[in-house]
Amino acid sequence: MKKIVTLLLIATFCFSGCEKDDICDANTPTTPRLVIKFYDIANSSVLKSVTNMKVIGEGMPQGIIFNNSTDNSKYLTNANTLSIPLKTDADITTYRFILNYGNPNPSLVNEDKVTFNYTRKNVFVSRACGYKTLFDFVPNNTYTQTAVPSTNPKWMKYISVEKNNIDNEYETHIKVFF
Repeated sequence: MKKIVTLLLIATFCFSGCEKDDICDANTPTTPRLVIKFYDIANSSVLKSVTNMKVIGEGMPQGIIFNNSTDNSKYLTNANTLSIPLKTDADITTYRFILNYGNPNPSLVNEDKVTFNYTRKNVFVSRACGYKTLFDFVPNNTYTQTAVPSTNPKWMKYISVEKNNIDNEYETHIKVFF
């Protein structure tokens, strides 16, 4: 009997030191994406949806996936708002924004290249979630925009920085007028 009680006491002490599992809750805010909204240049208060826009990051072979399609349409969006990631290991991120991607008439396909300049700050979230990165745009040098090829006019007529710090995904950071 003493052996059983001793064994139970040893087992109790061994398992009393266990900690709960560290699982990062899906609702925990992580590194925020850059939120861009598109507006009509003729009426700046009206949201305007893009048509078959493909967004390709520098060094990406395909582009950003916007939906769950199984074909190449997963890389296209027809929305007035999009969220894209910024690099967490560099202070610049370059994207090609291709409007009317795949149109059989090449004169209707427009491409602008935008490079975003920012500083990064890693913030500890929790032991389970680790760190997240917050971004601050570089004042007076937030972005550079070029048309591709450079002989084409820019389809993004005006870009407005609405919020210089990117600390959540629930605010508009950039407004694009076209």
